[in-house]
Amino acid sequence: MASEVQMPGPVCLIENIDGKLLASQEALQILSAISQPVVVVAIVGLYRTGKSYLMNKLAGKQKGFSLGATVQSHTKGIWMWCVPHPTKPKHTLVLLDTEGLGDVEKGDNQNDSWIFALAILLSSTFVYNSMGTINQQAMDQLHYVTELTDRIRAKSSPEQNEVEDSADFVSFFPDFVWTLRDFSLDLDIDGKSVSADEYLANSLKLVPGTSHKEKNFNLPRICIRKFFPKKKCFVFDRPAHRKKLGQLETLHDDELDSEFVKQVAEFCSYIFNSSKTKTISGGIKVNGPRLQNLVLTYTNAISCGDLPCMENAVLALAQIENSAAVQKAIACYEQQMNQRVQLPTDTLQELLDLHRACEKEAIELFIKTSFKDIDQEFQKELAAQLERKRDEFCTKNMKTSADRCSALIQEIFSPIEEGVKQGIYSKPGGYGSFTQKLQELKKKYQAEPGKGIQAEEILQQYLESKQDVADALLQTDQTLSEKEKEIEVQRVKAEAAQASAKMLEEMQRKNEQMLEQKEKSHQEHVRQLTEKMEKERKELVAEQERVIALKLQEQARLLKEGFQSESRQLHNEIQHLQKRLSSPKLCVIS
Repeated sequence: MASEVQMPGPVCLIENIDGKLLASQEALQILSAISQPVVVVAIVGLYRTGKSYLMNKLAGKQKGFSLGATVQSHTKGIWMWCVPHPTKPKHTLVLLDTEGLGDVEKGDNQNDSWIFALAILLSSTFVYNSMGTINQQAMDQLHYVTELTDRIRAKSSPEQNEVEDSADFVSFFPDFVWTLRDFSLDLDIDGKSVSADEYLANSLKLVPGTSHKEKNFNLPRICIRKFFPKKKCFVFDRPAHRKKLGQLETLHDDELDSEFVKQVAEFCSYIFNSSKTKTISGGIKVNGPRLQNLVLTYTNAISCGDLPCMENAVLALAQIENSAAVQKAIACYEQQMNQRVQLPTDTLQELLDLHRACEKEAIELFIKTSFKDIDQEFQKELAAQLERKRDEFCTKNMKTSADRCSALIQEIFSPIEEGVKQGIYSKPGGYGSFTQKLQELKKKYQAEPGKGIQAEEILQQYLESKQDVADALLQTDQTLSEKEKEIEVQRVKAEAAQASAKMLEEMQRKNEQMLEQKEKSHQEHVRQLTEKMEKERKELVAEQERVIALKLQEQARLLKEGFQSESRQLHNEIQHLQKRLSSPKLCVIS
């Protein structure tokens, strides 16, 4: 399903059982298999207003979401249908159909408010479907939008007050589309023909006054204007004669009102071409598993009596994905090292150079697949694990080399071992023959390729183990004078001291190489992190500048309409955003 979604029909995503909202395991399993970015379109509205028909059309099907033909609400909870996006290659279109709001059989407005809030939190385009014109009754039915400040949190700890928290809604809220069904009026204002969008903009105008009546009139309009970044309106004629409405699933386009068919096609075209990929803070694209985790985080918060919080949801998602990113990076490192490294390596530097190349790829993979790594917690964990893996390869390299060298020693020096056993060196002149044979075999050993970094140490250990034999042969060799024996003892001691000093020097050189590699690893982490942070900073600036631009536009409209108080409030929000923009947080790996 990673490349193409094959769902024959919708499944329930969030069940509404006895007033409790629960995520469906079947739907979550489907989402977990969608690796593509998702465009999420949710539709909400009063029950029996034809929401499901529009969603079936978006799915490219005649049937799917239950339409029903009575005054009972058919859709319960939130249903999901994932289909290949018709105009965006390698994207999946996720359609969410919600149970009808205001169903008298439920008698629970709290439930409606949560479904409304979830539809907003999960979607990139939010469709509000209603019957007839946008009048005060239609606005009153949209009271759910005024309750969003009591249902959703942008930040886990709002900085000062509720106003500031809701000021961030526009940064992550979906685009808003109002679909007006069975619209029978002409689109004109004061005798002038207008577009559906102009009709919506006019319907969202505020009225002056501070009485309870004016405040109630203005509140839903203010919320729609402030919270949603983009607003669009579509009007639909009645699709067919009232008696045929119950058969919409079976009616062909030529049996429907031609204007209605055209309006539905325009609506679908807009959704396909203008609906954005679902993103979370920082412009991070949402795929199936990320949407799955958002669903779980939000429904769990509601079931625990908490408010769904965008910041908490993003951080919870980051914890899951960053942990997985560390494991993927480590797996990448191990795979590359196993493919490239032929143990034992001739030098430590050869192994460290390969480690550095593989480490760079692992860090790149982590940087690419991680996000919101607060205080670089997971990147530090990656650095620690990579260091441990490097040390494991170094240890394995030493052991492989030591095993290879020990086997060579046993094979190459077996003639001298046999000679000692047979006593062929225990005779006058035997010591000279022994040392000559030892040097000969030593050269043969040193000429062998592929011994690795333990070659000299293993050889010295062997030679040291034979020193007692050499001393005994020296002392019993009757052809040598005491003076010659003393000179030979001093020569052997000097040679051993020289070998020991050489090994110590080699050990210090290896330690320096390890320290140098550690510094290079640190610099590589810092370099890649700095590049990522700069990219994220630019994305954040672009995102906040977009929000500021939207607020400035709304402020200008409010000023033009003469609403000074609301304009000042927006001015304060804009100043707050600009201040936040001018003081970005800097992080470095210590």
